[in-house]
Amino acid sequence: MNLQPIRGRVRTGLPALLLGAALLFTSACSGGGDSGGGAGDNAGGKGGGKTGTEASKAVVNVKPDDGSKEVATSGVLKISSTGGKLTTVTVADTKGNAVDGKMGADGASWEPARNLAAATEYKVHVVAKDEAGRESAKDTTFTTLTPTNTFVGHYAPEDGDTVGVGMPVSINFTRGITNTEAVEKAITVTAEPNVPVEGHWFGNDRLDFRPEKYWAAGTKVTVKIALDGVEGRPGVYGKQTRTVHFTIGRSQVSTVDASAHTMEVVRDGQVLKNLPITAGAPSTTTYNGQMVISEKYKVTRMNGATVGFGGEYDISDVPHAMRLSNSGTFVHGNYWASSSTFGSENVSHGCVGLKDARGAGDDDQPAAWFFNESLIGDVVVVKNSKDKQIAPDNGLNGWNMDWSEWIK
Repeated sequence: MNLQPIRGRVRTGLPALLLGAALLFTSACSGGGDSGGGAGDNAGGKGGGKTGTEASKAVVNVKPDDGSKEVATSGVLKISSTGGKLTTVTVADTKGNAVDGKMGADGASWEPARNLAAATEYKVHVVAKDEAGRESAKDTTFTTLTPTNTFVGHYAPEDGDTVGVGMPVSINFTRGITNTEAVEKAITVTAEPNVPVEGHWFGNDRLDFRPEKYWAAGTKVTVKIALDGVEGRPGVYGKQTRTVHFTIGRSQVSTVDASAHTMEVVRDGQVLKNLPITAGAPSTTTYNGQMVISEKYKVTRMNGATVGFGGEYDISDVPHAMRLSNSGTFVHGNYWASSSTFGSENVSHGCVGLKDARGAGDDDQPAAWFFNESLIGDVVVVKNSKDKQIAPDNGLNGWNMDWSEWIK
């Protein structure tokens, strides 16, 4: 039987088909040993390449847990990452007020720099990266406790005041403080031009701040009180946030020489006046030391019974009175003593007296002049009195404490 030959396209295609199969076989078998990388390297063979969809090895940890309520204002908020480092940490209240914090040296932990506010909702946003640069994020919300017992600090000077060079920042708390370190940390006092300012506690309810020496004239002082959420004593929390600005005016320091019966008034290094005075009598001497004017009254009542002198005096209209101590020391006008008393005798119950007119209506009188030329915070120094030095906490008189003691 004679067979007709197959068309050429079929005859010639068989060797090509066999060659293609051989090439396919060769290509499929050559990938494992080709250092140049064959098709198998990109097709999921042994040791196949990255797909870019692997999860980050960084795990973000946030305490307290999401949705927590009644969270303590300190010691609870902690943020960390395992398997990576923190790249973004944002903690803020619902008004957008951010909480400052400090990153750990390893970059894997973060804690707030200060306490949180009480009765406040906070939102937390954290991002961490692993060694491959892959990110992991976490968002949580929590609310701090609402305290039952609270305290605030009554401060001086007031916002916007211009005061003398001796004026400290003095804060009196409405509750006795046992956690003094936390409370002091929540209050910062800064000055421009810059000068170190340190705090000192008098008892457990008063904290004063001052520089080593009197403020320089013209200094701008800023006080930031961030007591909200500070646990001042067990179960008692601060509820106060304030920023106070005040200015130091010209420098005025007046020196009373109780023995010579004079007061020299010096402003910005120049003597303004020498005034005749009367100081404390021999049985009721005037304290020595540096005293700061803390209050001014054009006319006020002075009753000896309020400072331990019984009924020895009760004067309803003492003119031009300026307080120097909590215990009743004033520099004030005196209209009841004879003119010859001033500059020659000491007859008061411990105050510094200047000649004056009844009713405080005569600005030509020495007491009126001194009153009008004085600021809260001006310094009055008493020397050569036969009495002890005034206690640093008796009025705003911390200048009577050495700096080494103040900063202890």
